[in-house]
Amino acid sequence: MIKSNLWSEVQNKDRSIAFLLASACIAAFTLVLMNVSSGLIGGFTSAIAIMIGALLFLIVLALRQYELAVTMIVGAHIYVDWYLGFGIVGSTIAVGFLLFLFIVRSPQTTPRTLWLWGLYLVLAIFPVIRGSQSRYDLAYYYPNIILGALVMFWLGMLIARDRVHLKILFQILGALGALLAVHTIIQATTGIVVFGSSRFDAYLAQVSNFGLANSDLSRTGSLFANPDWNGTFFAIMFFLPFGLFAENPSIPKKAFYFIEMLLIVIALLYTYSVGAWIGAVAGVITFIFFVGRNHYRILIPMLMVIIGGILLILFPVQVSALFQHASNPAEVTLRSGAWQTAINIIKAFPLTGIGLGLTNYLIHAEPYRVLAQHIPLAHPHDAYLELGAMAGLPVLTVFLALLLSAVWQAWRNWLLLEPDTRCLLGGGIAAIVALSVNSVSINGWTLPPLATIGWLLLGAISSPLLIRQAISNGEAMEAEKVQK
Repeated sequence: MIKSNLWSEVQNKDRSIAFLLASACIAAFTLVLMNVSSGLIGGFTSAIAIMIGALLFLIVLALRQYELAVTMIVGAHIYVDWYLGFGIVGSTIAVGFLLFLFIVRSPQTTPRTLWLWGLYLVLAIFPVIRGSQSRYDLAYYYPNIILGALVMFWLGMLIARDRVHLKILFQILGALGALLAVHTIIQATTGIVVFGSSRFDAYLAQVSNFGLANSDLSRTGSLFANPDWNGTFFAIMFFLPFGLFAENPSIPKKAFYFIEMLLIVIALLYTYSVGAWIGAVAGVITFIFFVGRNHYRILIPMLMVIIGGILLILFPVQVSALFQHASNPAEVTLRSGAWQTAINIIKAFPLTGIGLGLTNYLIHAEPYRVLAQHIPLAHPHDAYLELGAMAGLPVLTVFLALLLSAVWQAWRNWLLLEPDTRCLLGGGIAAIVALSVNSVSINGWTLPPLATIGWLLLGAISSPLLIRQAISNGEAMEAEKVQK
């Protein structure tokens, strides 16, 4: 069955509406964020600003622009929950949004491994209770890392109901990544944190504003505060415009997506995060295999050479500083010491861990700390060891099973769908690989705003609705044969 011209017009209309709404809501939401961060702008109180933000979200829902709505939730996770410290605003909105979709949307779908998700939710209860030394720790793990993972994964599955909506999701999330890239570049070049807050001032002073050793340069954390987390964010987001670049035949649109990619790479450079760069390289290698078009397997390395040349020509000092930071033995020693400490804890508490909580880990990891970890740390700087040491090997095993099953489903979608969709799915898979590789050196999968993005993308690229809609539109003959 070949798609009709009417269907193409509907697709174009959906994309146009999404872009218009994104522009209008970003402008309005920016004013809201300015007011929330400063307390008073133009006579409006913060409470009124929050009401305006809620009204904007409801308007987006009423217009059925769900990709924009979920991106606003991601933005709330990053700015309101993480940077301003409210904790669970984004998670609460996400739960309400999921219930809303089940009321108003059809078709519906549930995760194929729902029983495994149930096991994950149950197994994590005891470690969360055991490790909660404060309300912050209680709000940190279960609503965001445990329950939040299921909610965002499910939202991704429901929103990516066909290629058009998957593409719109990538477009709006990519725009968010480019926007925060500009934010990072402004901070790196001027020292000004747009929409800044004093919440992290003491923390930044304690770490000397992440200044590089033997240099007057500082690593830029932007709204994530820590440059390693900021770098991980850009390592993920880089592959969304990259997938759109490969998917779109239009030269002007390719140029637009290339600009987004370049902004994100420059911002990634200013973080000087070695782990994020390693994750990004792993993602590029993955994308070469999953791009879905043979000529791009030659063009992608050439494109990387071009981007690398631009960085070397325009930012030689920053590139040199990145390599110097990568060769700093003190960083490697401390990181490996943190891993050894976590392994010692896993050996002592293989089934239950010492409890899911940052303060709890800071206190109870001390008897197991090795000499190479010369300072106390609140987590082992490895998301997988963090789950193993804090929650036990059963929770870690179920987490890995959920992660791998979702990647397998995304790969299955990639095999069954046409080349245009494969470009998008390849970008999504590369983003997940970048996050997963980077999570060996930092708590990527266990940091709320990063985990939110990761599970949302995983849900979108592994959605069974992509196959069902492709069969309906005659875009996946292989999928139709498999279903029969």
